[in-house]
Amino acid sequence: MSKVIMIQGTMSNAGKSLIAAGLCRIFKQDGYRVAPFKSQNMALNSYITKEGLEMGRAQVMQAEAAGIEPSVHMNPILLKPTNDVGSQVIVNGEVLGNMSARDYFTYKKKLIPDICKAFQELEKQADIIVIEGAGSPAEINLKKDDIVNMGMAKLVDAPVLLVGDIDRGGVFAQLLGTLMLLEEEEKERVKGLIINKFRGDKTILDPGIEMLEERGNVKVTGVVPYMQLSIEDEDSLSAQLENKETGLIDLAVIRLPRISNFTDFNVFEQLPDVSVRYVTSVKELGNPDMILIPGSKNTIGDLQWMRQNGLEAKIKKLSGQIPIWGICGGYQMLGMSIEDPYGVEQSCKEIRGMELLPEHTVLMPEKTRKQVSGTFYDFEGLFAPLSGKEYSGYEIHMGKTQEIRNLVGDMQNARNKTENVYGSYVHGVFDQGSIAEDIVRILAKRKGISWEAKEHYDYAAFKELQYDRLADGLRAHMDMEYVYSILREAKISCDWER
Repeated sequence: MSKVIMIQGTMSNAGKSLIAAGLCRIFKQDGYRVAPFKSQNMALNSYITKEGLEMGRAQVMQAEAAGIEPSVHMNPILLKPTNDVGSQVIVNGEVLGNMSARDYFTYKKKLIPDICKAFQELEKQADIIVIEGAGSPAEINLKKDDIVNMGMAKLVDAPVLLVGDIDRGGVFAQLLGTLMLLEEEEKERVKGLIINKFRGDKTILDPGIEMLEERGNVKVTGVVPYMQLSIEDEDSLSAQLENKETGLIDLAVIRLPRISNFTDFNVFEQLPDVSVRYVTSVKELGNPDMILIPGSKNTIGDLQWMRQNGLEAKIKKLSGQIPIWGICGGYQMLGMSIEDPYGVEQSCKEIRGMELLPEHTVLMPEKTRKQVSGTFYDFEGLFAPLSGKEYSGYEIHMGKTQEIRNLVGDMQNARNKTENVYGSYVHGVFDQGSIAEDIVRILAKRKGISWEAKEHYDYAAFKELQYDRLADGLRAHMDMEYVYSILREAKISCDWER
């Protein structure tokens, strides 16, 4: 049996994912085999494993912190919102289908055996499993059929650390209010409280901590400072989308309503004097050095949104002046047309594309999921220096794209069709080697300025450093001796009735 511990939060964006990742790193550093787990994740950023299965990126990040290969067993259920009231439901890495929120709510208890099986697979390889909850355990309208917070904690008999976000204000009300709304059995599972994202002099906070422990009858296990880290956490990514600052080299990412896998552009954010801005209007777009159109969970709907708010017309105009690069759904939008004969997106049967690439996409019921690697085709125009560069990443899309003139058979490689317009199905295409640096260097030269990184940028090494910094921060500000003392041996029963 593995030892288990669970991280729950008072709300979304409290910092559960990073606390869980930090604990994964600490346990790894201390010599244990550790694995992350989240029974149900709702996110538009996903990842494809070596087996071609789909999972949430938060658990991929935590697996990296734990120093192990991501596995779909770490996230058996993934919900990818398709609209405001429905999601694509992915179970064990494969698409089950689209469901409304109400339909999924009544169905999800049937997935408990899948959760149990995934967890038991992790137990075969891990000494410690760090479980992450979702949202808040005090959502009283959802508690009856909960499978991700206290329901999950009960399933494996996990002790719980409850995280509150002091940066948003009202952290004492967050923590005490959550405890008050828990049933007595659930409250007994909460073995520690964590005040997260603290700034300032902790001694000023100490009287509040004493009152919190007295009224909540739960130990405050740590006061974790606000740490400036660059880690692909779902919560931090949502804040990342608000960036509007302009750098020496300015990259504008279209913030589509159903944007997905925008982690593709994180590598650029780590380069000096480079800004990555997420824009929603022509006014915000301004005059960037390059426009990036990301993936989408509703490609036709998001293209219609760009058409209605004027972004499409502005991008087409700028395509004669600056490079445009589309990834996955963004790549599909750049073509001549998108056809949906099977009702995959349930919006319209066919729509005219942006007509910047001579390609036609047909949305298919079967999802393409695979890891890929290769070299760029021979580019023309601005990015010709990228020709022959090696790349690696993964594909995840519902469509098949064909080059209308049938000149190119392999669609997975990014390539140039006009002087300034590029497209690729590959997520992570900018991450390997010096590709991101080369792109920035080319854009700088085009502006007549000199740009060089101080040293060669290794994205993988950079992420390792970030995980170590996260672990150092938690060790310094959490009672790790107490955390070890509350680890509990997992007990799991798939026949458990709520």
